[in-house]
Amino acid sequence: MTSTQVGTNPGDGNGASGAAPEEGYERGLGSRQVQMIAIGGAIGVGLFLGAGANIAKAGPSLILMYALAGVIVFFIMRALGELLLYRPVSGSFSEYAREFLGPFFGFVTGWTYWLMWVVTGMAELTAAAIYVHFWFPQIPQWVTALVFLVVLFVANLISVKIFGEIEFWFSMVKVTALVGMIVIGLGVVTFGFSQAGDAAAVSNIWAHDGIFPNGIGSSLMTLQGVMFAYLAVELVGVTAGESEDPEKTLPKAINTLPWRIIVFYVGALSVILMVVKWTEFEPGVSPFVAAFAKIGIPAGAAIINFVVLTAALSSCNSGMYSTGRMLRDLAANSEAPKVLGKLSSTKTPALGITLSAALMGIGVILNYIVPEKAFGYVTSVATAAGIWTWLMILISHILYRRAVVAGRLPASSFPAPGGTVCSWIAVAFLLLVTVLIAIDPDSRISLYVGAGWAVCLAIGWAILKSRNPHITTKGTPQDKQLETTGQPRS
Repeated sequence: MTSTQVGTNPGDGNGASGAAPEEGYERGLGSRQVQMIAIGGAIGVGLFLGAGANIAKAGPSLILMYALAGVIVFFIMRALGELLLYRPVSGSFSEYAREFLGPFFGFVTGWTYWLMWVVTGMAELTAAAIYVHFWFPQIPQWVTALVFLVVLFVANLISVKIFGEIEFWFSMVKVTALVGMIVIGLGVVTFGFSQAGDAAAVSNIWAHDGIFPNGIGSSLMTLQGVMFAYLAVELVGVTAGESEDPEKTLPKAINTLPWRIIVFYVGALSVILMVVKWTEFEPGVSPFVAAFAKIGIPAGAAIINFVVLTAALSSCNSGMYSTGRMLRDLAANSEAPKVLGKLSSTKTPALGITLSAALMGIGVILNYIVPEKAFGYVTSVATAAGIWTWLMILISHILYRRAVVAGRLPASSFPAPGGTVCSWIAVAFLLLVTVLIAIDPDSRISLYVGAGWAVCLAIGWAILKSRNPHITTKGTPQDKQLETTGQPRS
């Protein structure tokens, strides 16, 4: 697949209509599946497990941190949405970075997004092992993580239609359970039934040392964990190459993000903190499981444990899906081994999925060596990689809007509200989170890993340039015109 197959020529006007270029994939994801993938991507281990440690750090102010971060994530997604309707391709993040910032940034973004999902898969495997430990404490975490890794790897070699259907029902379980938890929690607070009794009250949010019990500084330090919880909302961009009708399904999926944040994050956490005092939560224990244990519903904790297990497996499954697609996009642009660009008989990038799943196995090793720290390590690394990806989306959006204003590119049919102002605000926020990561000794390891990753990418890029000098222009508008006309742009 050549670079002209990856996306339409930015200068030919095709992007204006949101035309979806054919990339060899099966366009088997319908509106129902894309919508539920988008919803499910916003409900993962960061909410179900990570929120416990963050509540212990920040108390009720965590609700405000999720709301603040949710606004920024919406800015990011609307910027991405404008780019997707300009040119909907499966390698969206790296493709836009390649076009607007240059091939090196496309190379870095593609590989970094791949890394993000690999380590996120490790986190999800870790979380799944913890959830199983709830029922079977005698089974070592690493054994459970390995079993889930193998099962999900096999599932991801199936056609995209089956992947979409599996994700639809995974997400349906998560959404139904969260809505049920909110309804039951409100019932406990309103009518006082259950073992929680009079202890459940709206005043629990502020009655125990206030909304900021440990100070604003402690609340801000939870932002890296909060941002990890939102990783995967951008997954709808990866589905662009396999959506049946991207110009309709993608805007709808993105525009529903605010209510997903309000209901599933702000709403669910608010209800939980009404039912259970924030001082009773502990790191490593799902606040949802703890809340239902407090309420005393028969088998309630076990049911919720099953739901959050589903959430972890769903997110890991999506990670395997996205890594295979990103590796194929890199291979199409000569930035990864060409063999990774091949599709199987079922039109899935099987080799890319296999490589990604094999590296996710490192998470199994972490669960064996440092099971109590595995989740914290991988979430901090995933967050740093996610911040880079989001920054590239925002900067690409800013440069795209400049090109539209200058008349060099057609306008998207799905413009972001506020233009580039919201993108600049989001950039500043992400830089703040990066500073907070550097300050926190527990998450600082992600910057060390990031520095090592940057060195590896720089070496890789130098090797690619020495072998293929043309790679420095591959994927750019000049390169697309050269392939179309045979002559470089004057």
